[in-house]
Amino acid sequence: MAHLSYVNVFAKDVVALSGFYQRVFGFPEIEAIRSPIFRGLDTGKSSLGFNALDAYALLHLAEFSDTRGVKFLLNIDVDSKDEVDRRVPIAVDAGAKLVKAPYETYYHWYQAVLLDPEGNVFRINFMM
Repeated sequence: MAHLSYVNVFAKDVVALSGFYQRVFGFPEIEAIRSPIFRGLDTGKSSLGFNALDAYALLHLAEFSDTRGVKFLLNIDVDSKDEVDRRVPIAVDAGAKLVKAPYETYYHWYQAVLLDPEGNVFRINFMM
C-alpha cells in the first residue's frame, strides 16, 4: 500500500520557515537529511520538508517557480480543542497570521486557519 512520506514546501528561507513549525508544533528536525537547500521535520506519521527556491531548477520546475496563490493546505492535528486554542497564539507570536479563529466545522472538527510567515495556509485541527 502506498503512503504519504513527505509534504514539501518551497520556502524563501528554509531555516526560518522550518524553525517556525518546530516552535509551534515541536516537530524535531531530521538532521541526517539537512542540506544548504533543505530542512526536514519529523511529524510523527510523515515528514514535512522545506526546499529552498533553488530546488525549482534542481527538480526541473523552473518554469513553475512564479506560481501565485494558495496551492496547498497543511493540516496539523492535535489531541484536543484546548490544544488548538493553546497553539494558535503560539503560532501568531511566532509570526503566523490568524485567518479564521478556532471554530467547530459542520463535519465536527475544531480548527483554526492561519498563514505561516511566508503566507502558506495551514490549519490546526482536532477531530471531535
